Amino acid sequence: MATTMKAYKGMGMEGGIARWYDRTTRKDMPEFRALAARIAAIVPPAGAVLEVAPGPGFLSIEMARRGLNVRAVDISATFVEIAKRNAAAEGVQVQFQQGNASALPVESSSADFVVCRAAFKNFSEPIKALAEMRRVLRPGGAALLIDLRRDVRMSEIRRYVDGLGVSWLNRFFVRFVFRNMLIKRAYMLDEIRRMVIEADWSEPRIESSTVGFEAWMKR
Repeated sequence: MATTMKAYKGMGMEGGIARWYDRTTRKDMPEFRALAARIAAIVPPAGAVLEVAPGPGFLSIEMARRGLNVRAVDISATFVEIAKRNAAAEGVQVQFQQGNASALPVESSSADFVVCRAAFKNFSEPIKALAEMRRVLRPGGAALLIDLRRDVRMSEIRRYVDGLGVSWLNRFFVRFVFRNMLIKRAYMLDEIRRMVIEADWSEPRIESSTVGFEAWMKR
């Protein structure tokens, strides 16, 4: 297996930055609820789901609300703390823990479904992370990777950010982060396909979306 690595040059998601991200991404709740409903429709009732890099935990919380058995691993200690607090406030059970995507502290063949949203571009060892997602899946399980495309148009980014309903200062900052950090970290679709195959997934289904992509993988 290849050992593709890249240095992390994004914002460190700890402390105040993590708390800002928590406040900002709350505006995406309709998207989190819609994605949770899609996942709940294909995972067995009370199925085991692992979310890699859940951030503030909104997607994990929404999946747990729909009866799934959710576990989530994030490298940020602040995010783990925030996510636990958010889950407690919503009265749902999710197991949040700190860990690295390229060495998940999760048992092999223990999950029915794995999801990773808006974080893959920042992983320093992306192929190892993909291999780890495969390792923790039971035979027949599936994984979904959602992230930004490098060739996304800034007009689409502006439309997305303007729809968040945040202040003009936050909109300016979010657009700055997309333009100068996130897009530069993102991958083209052919790069995603190559890495998925190198991580021993077979016949991935990679679909383009307005600002990103969805990669569906099955073990």
